[in-house]
Amino acid sequence: MAVVFRPALPAIVPRAGWWALNALQGVFTLLVTLAGMPVAFLIALVRGPAPALRMASWYWSPLLLRGAGAKLVVEGAQGVDWSRPLVLASNHASMMDIVALFRAVPTPLRFMLKRELARVPFVGWYAAAMGMVFIDRGNARDAKRKLGDAAEKLRNGATLIAFPEGTRSKDGTVGAFKGGAFQVAIEAGVPVVPVAITGAGDVLPPSGFRVRPGTIRVRFGAPIATTALQAQDRNALASGAREAVVGMMLRTVRG
Repeated sequence: MAVVFRPALPAIVPRAGWWALNALQGVFTLLVTLAGMPVAFLIALVRGPAPALRMASWYWSPLLLRGAGAKLVVEGAQGVDWSRPLVLASNHASMMDIVALFRAVPTPLRFMLKRELARVPFVGWYAAAMGMVFIDRGNARDAKRKLGDAAEKLRNGATLIAFPEGTRSKDGTVGAFKGGAFQVAIEAGVPVVPVAITGAGDVLPPSGFRVRPGTIRVRFGAPIATTALQAQDRNALASGAREAVVGMMLRTVRG
């Protein structure tokens, strides 16, 4: 059964008005984000990061989806046991992927992020306060330590999401999945859930800020057990998860 979150903006805007609308959407995105962060910090301080993370689901994400005129369709969530710690492995083509995932996942969601994002004002501060995991791929010792921290979060019941391609796809194809997130899942003994996102790159391309209304579909695949796997199996696990993601994307395209 699909869960549909419908847009608030009309899909038809005069061509000459797109630049003005996108400028307004950019300002709206900035204001919504900056207004929500102090509240999230306060909630995290008083009640911990988990309730603050849920604020992204009921406040930040719905407003940005509505502002973009995007309809969100979520499929397969009923086949996932969200009471368990999980590693979600998703393709990545747009910053709207993050917005859609916060709305689609019914539990507090922590991202595995590139270390460079920790230095971005406001975004980095928020991510650090919410317990996101920063990985420095250029520093093997730090990366190993951070992967260990991520495994510990999973043992404590967290839901982690990774974009194993390592960057946004420019043409919509799914690149090779790197093994770090899958090593974490194996170390913690938690399932890996493949996630296929389609349509986000049409709403917001990987470069620039050209927003267009459209449908974003988030499809959750069958969880992949890791309890019988060893660290050396991480690449095979990554390959299997990628195949599942590509398969779900193809089924979406074929209708």
